[in-house]
Amino acid sequence: MKFYNRKNELKALNQWWKEDNSHLIVVYGKRRVGKTALCLEFAKDKSHFYYLCERIDPKLQLKKISREIALFFKDDFISSVGFDDWEQLFQYIASKKKKFVFIIDEFPYLAESEPGISSIFQKGWDLYLSKSPVFLILNGSSIGMMEKYVLDYKAPLYGRRTGQIFVEPFKYHDFNEMFPDLSFEKKLLIYSMVGGTITYIKPFISCKNIWDIVEEKILTKESFLYEEIEFLLREELREPRNYFSILQSMSLGKRKLSEIINDTGMDKSSISSYISILSNLHIVKKEIPITEKIPEKSKKGLYSISDNYFNFWFKYLFRNKSLLESGKVKVVLELIKASIHELLSKNYELVAREIIDLNFAKDYQVTGMWRDKEKEIDLVALENTKKNILLGEVKWSNKQVGTNIYLDLIEKSKHVDWFNKSRTEKYILFSKSGFTIDMISLSEKEKVILVEKDDFLN
Repeated sequence: MKFYNRKNELKALNQWWKEDNSHLIVVYGKRRVGKTALCLEFAKDKSHFYYLCERIDPKLQLKKISREIALFFKDDFISSVGFDDWEQLFQYIASKKKKFVFIIDEFPYLAESEPGISSIFQKGWDLYLSKSPVFLILNGSSIGMMEKYVLDYKAPLYGRRTGQIFVEPFKYHDFNEMFPDLSFEKKLLIYSMVGGTITYIKPFISCKNIWDIVEEKILTKESFLYEEIEFLLREELREPRNYFSILQSMSLGKRKLSEIINDTGMDKSSISSYISILSNLHIVKKEIPITEKIPEKSKKGLYSISDNYFNFWFKYLFRNKSLLESGKVKVVLELIKASIHELLSKNYELVAREIIDLNFAKDYQVTGMWRDKEKEIDLVALENTKKNILLGEVKWSNKQVGTNIYLDLIEKSKHVDWFNKSRTEKYILFSKSGFTIDMISLSEKEKVILVEKDDFLN
């Protein structure tokens, strides 16, 4: 499959590679996001050794990597006798004084099967590999495990890494490269359902009918994506049942902590603990109004599922498991079609933020939302030094946006408490269906920025 984007990550890896010293790089992120592809794309034109760890007996693991290292160095003797322990292996690699990319994929599997392996790697790095030109990459999908064994300050390898890359899902603007011939609406539809995880996106590339792919590759119980989210959560969490309840609640629009508590019947302390873990796993996010002076103490935060496929899965698959298990796939497909506009509207707001971040980064430092009691503004961007504020509304509607939306935005902006007397205000409107003649005329007089669909990303 074609390799997409990851320009910043590749740039960082190549800059480290150019340095004449050893490196220990940590690459981590959620499963299926493209970490292995990134590592192999970086290494493809360099001497490199790749090893995928497995959940197997430690002695067998060492035997396998010994055999593969021997093949890499064309050493028949090592191939026949192997190494007695990891320290021997590290010492052998260092003795070669060869600059190469040494990729250990799914390091958490190794850590699970062999207790104390982090300390062994620490010793191997300190005594041997750090004194060699090796470019070691430890790659892992379990975010919690990578933090426990590699990134946390209590981990034996803490302080040894010379760089780290958290591989995030693709953004909406990356879809322009993946789907150059698709309309805005179709690209947003795919993004709203499966998000930016490349493995989930793959079935839609070069597809002729999006809904056929949803039916065959997601809703059919024999398909890979059908059980995917449940599998991932059971990999990360010991007792996923309560997490499932919380995530389903969020997928159905319960965003305030009080709403989630009422919907799930759990107590506040338990809910807070579960949400904290889900946040650390980059599954859930808490959004605070952008103008809050002390965000960590704000009571105006709203929770949501940050991964689009997690959200889609809980909203439609988990909730309708009985229908799907009994083969009523088309019934669920029609339910999705009837309410998909809710997801499209939500994700159009995320697209709008991307447009601000990519096109107005010099003028605004941070982008978010604002809310207070019954009033909300979809998009607010701030520049604290110059006291610039950009306020916007995002409309997913078949109707053109008229002057009433703009005038209502001006009225709401009066309630935004942020450098009230000295700020410079600008306004921006996003519309799926364009703007009325009156709104276009008014925008020219008052210099309102109008964005139809995703124009600024094309």
